[in-house]
Amino acid sequence: MVTESTTTLIGIEEHFLTPAIEHAWHAIGLEAADPSVGYHQGAFGRRLIALADERLALMDETGLDVQVLSLTTPALHDLGSESVELARRTNDALAEAVAQHPTRFQAMATLPVSMPHEAAIELERCVSTLGFKGTMLCGRVGMRHLDDPAFALVLDCAAALSVPVLLHPRTPPAPVREAYYSGFSPIVDAAFATVGLGWHYDAGIQFLRLVLAGTFDRLPNLQVILGHWGELVLFYAERLAVMDRVADLSNPIAHYLRYNLYVTASGMFLPHYLERAMAVVGPDRLLFSTDYPYQYREGGDARRFLEGCSLSDAEKAAFAHGNWLRLTGAAAASRF
Repeated sequence: MVTESTTTLIGIEEHFLTPAIEHAWHAIGLEAADPSVGYHQGAFGRRLIALADERLALMDETGLDVQVLSLTTPALHDLGSESVELARRTNDALAEAVAQHPTRFQAMATLPVSMPHEAAIELERCVSTLGFKGTMLCGRVGMRHLDDPAFALVLDCAAALSVPVLLHPRTPPAPVREAYYSGFSPIVDAAFATVGLGWHYDAGIQFLRLVLAGTFDRLPNLQVILGHWGELVLFYAERLAVMDRVADLSNPIAHYLRYNLYVTASGMFLPHYLERAMAVVGPDRLLFSTDYPYQYREGGDARRFLEGCSLSDAEKAAFAHGNWLRLTGAAAASRF
């Protein structure tokens, strides 16, 4: 049953996984190259795959009314041509889950991003036919960054459709892990390179590469979402401004943080992080998320953070759902 509240709470970074995708990862031995593949076991694995009873019950318990579902990292980025049909089947299954629980679920498109032409076609189908709200990308594809010209087709499509791109962390490549995140035990090395720090540097760098490559000068309406309160980027906004002197951009870097970036909590319910995000991107670019199932905690955690934070009532409503509805063009038709 949906939480009784006057403020509808929408989590926009809430993950899932399918057995077919997990099988595809193992078929190419991805667990040997990306330690994050091994994180999707036990309770996490069960909760990622479940798109009904347990998920809905835990949403109710934490106070979340709606989940916007997105494939967990590393998504389909390491797969080749086989990812085209796999993405299509995944999106069709996700659309069915949304249809079964239309007031509880929304969806972000899973894309065969290593095949950019096909990825753009699938994004258009997901948005125009299936009603999805945007897409989630996991940064690098092989050794290519998202600012590589090959991926312009995907970003162009998102901008043309006026849908956001959620830029999710992924594990840094092996040479980077060896240089910066190794020298301890295997389990510490893996944690250091992923959830401890490496994931978040990787995602923040992908966003900054898009900025420095002039992506937002070319596509001024393109909107990117960073989780975990901006993947460290917001905390170095003042230092990033130094690059204004040398970057050949139409605007200061602070402009792109304010006009092309949305930031979400990802279950990091820390008041001082919220205050920093407010200072850099403003209250109209804050989004709520719990990073389910990874950050799920008992005790009405999500609702309690919203209700106890320092925002005004109007700002809380914007954070909880209003900004997401406006971003996705749903504000005018909203029930909330």
